[in-house]
Amino acid sequence: MANLNELSQQDFDALAQDVRQRYEDLKAKNLNLDLTRGKPSSEQLDFSNDLLALPGKDNYRTKSGVDVRNYGGLDGIADIREIWAEVLGVPVENLIAGDSSSLNIMFDLISFAFAFGTNDSPRPWREEETVKWLCPVPGYDRHFAITEQFGFEMITVPMTEDGPDVAAVEKLVQDPQVKGMWCVPLFGNPTGVVYSRETIERLAGLEAAAPDFRIIWDNAYAVHTLTDVFPDNPNVIDIAAAQGNPNRFWYMSSTSKITHAGSGVSFFASSVENLDWYRSIANIRGIGPNKENQLAHAMLLGDAEGVRALMRKHAGSLAPKFAAVIGILRERLGGYGVAEWTEPQGGYFISLNVVPGTATRVWELAKDAGINLTKAGSAFPHGVDPENTNIRLAPSLPPLDEVSEAMDGVATCVLLAAVEKRELQ
Repeated sequence: MANLNELSQQDFDALAQDVRQRYEDLKAKNLNLDLTRGKPSSEQLDFSNDLLALPGKDNYRTKSGVDVRNYGGLDGIADIREIWAEVLGVPVENLIAGDSSSLNIMFDLISFAFAFGTNDSPRPWREEETVKWLCPVPGYDRHFAITEQFGFEMITVPMTEDGPDVAAVEKLVQDPQVKGMWCVPLFGNPTGVVYSRETIERLAGLEAAAPDFRIIWDNAYAVHTLTDVFPDNPNVIDIAAAQGNPNRFWYMSSTSKITHAGSGVSFFASSVENLDWYRSIANIRGIGPNKENQLAHAMLLGDAEGVRALMRKHAGSLAPKFAAVIGILRERLGGYGVAEWTEPQGGYFISLNVVPGTATRVWELAKDAGINLTKAGSAFPHGVDPENTNIRLAPSLPPLDEVSEAMDGVATCVLLAAVEKRELQ
């Protein structure tokens, strides 16, 4: 298989004709396939159906005797906090358990800082002339949506195979208006990148001009392996404290892609000082989380090994889908020089880079053929990819046969877009 741009005109014309015929055949199938969001499949949700009968009519007290039916307990119950502290490798006193979505806590943290300032802020962020936020790209669209909502200036940072370009970050945080940074450290969205230990330590030790600079450490895929190997979860709270920045990290996690996505438990880990600041405001916002749901999760999971056992089931469901995507990309596109893709060992996404300038066209072609992809550029702030090259693939939700059919179609669209671009040159 030769590089597309190196084909003779005769060979290129033959390929172009074949690809166009494949595309017409694809449209004739009248497909309705969806690779847009990283949702668990019905099979994955079934793994935790025992939750629907828990904690049970007569099981409403924690191990220490707390009645979960009543108000209070802003930190969440010890039963689930102890399990998750072991999963993340952090002290239980540094961990709060909340309701279903860690995105809600992230939004709250930025809201609180915006309205009142953090425990290290000289003033509320709303009183700053501007607030700047670092956004490693490709990254998570919902992260960017939060900072966009508050009108922050979002500054992109290139992603490397070891995490964000720390040298670039070190220069950018010399600006006192840079108040924060998004990070997904394990099996990142959408690249699947795992931050190296060196990257983590350099981020923890950043000499930031803003005393209230925060890193939102969204460890959403802390145990989401696609293999038998679970990643290390470095205790960034201790790492940052050892480097003189004890309040550096706002650390997030949840069970949303572990048990039932709409009714999970979220977690916020940080320094005691940060947690006290959060409590001082959150305790006014509400009177405590859903402790019945937290008890149900503690009973279902049992301990950290119970979490890992459940995640092995998830890996068994997800891994064949990821293998199908990568296999089709290799078979259909390998050698043509029209695409590159990540091959993650965990998480929920594959990042596909196509010929620069053609990602939107690939998305359009796929849509017209009945294959819904996340819109090109969604992994960048404001939905704008300067190179128009990146597409996020999410193979988790559909059945395996639909994943394979969709990806074969996507490969045809990538080739057709590349052919069209060469014809215009």
